[in-house]
Amino acid sequence: MLRPLACIALLAFSAPLLAQAPSEGQKPRAERFDCSKAKDPKACEERLAKLKAARDKARQACEGRKGDEHRDCMRREMCAQSKDPAKCEAQVKEAAARRAKIQEACKGKTGEELKYCIREQRQKK
Repeated sequence: MLRPLACIALLAFSAPLLAQAPSEGQKPRAERFDCSKAKDPKACEERLAKLKAARDKARQACEGRKGDEHRDCMRREMCAQSKDPAKCEAQVKEAAARRAKIQEACKGKTGEELKYCIREQRQKK
């Protein structure tokens, strides 16, 4: 009886030690794109710099807000800075509707089953 408890305790206390920490050199998702592989690296760099400036401006405008309020504020700010704000808003709403539909279809699933369900739903379009 003591042996199973010891195994469980050892496993529980060793899990944090085995967890992988993020690597120090890893960049945020938006900054991982490598412009050196683009057709026009200079234009790519300019586009990424412009996007970063717009994102920073939106973050400043939405500072202090939390959760849904922050997400909605970021969406409004980013769309306000786009060439066609109405089109941007429509695309964001369409994407949110797609995500909600996928969440509903895959509700209650976990692990590999969830990944498979999400892939399957995205392909349906």
